[in-house]
Amino acid sequence: MKRKKNMIRLLSVIAVLGLAGCATASNTYMKNGKQGLSIDCSGEAMSWASCYEKADASCAGTGYEIVGTDGTPQPKEADKTLGVDVGNFKSRSVLVVCK
Repeated sequence: MKRKKNMIRLLSVIAVLGLAGCATASNTYMKNGKQGLSIDCSGEAMSWASCYEKADASCAGTGYEIVGTDGTPQPKEADKTLGVDVGNFKSRSVLVVCK
């Protein structure tokens, strides 16, 4: 019985971590009336590549045009702890229009 509870806890943690590592896309409209996608790939486990992969998948392989990007700038080496950027939340988002 105890093993079963531990297994359920472990699977729950894995599921939460898996969901936390996904870029999200939401529909939006630009000032010119065109529909676009706002893609958020913030967090330690994500990267700009995650944003672009999500854009490609969301545009069903038709390609996309990057309208804008916003994010936390890379810290200077002197600001890192032992060469690692520890404890700073990484904010990344990209706005695209599918072709």
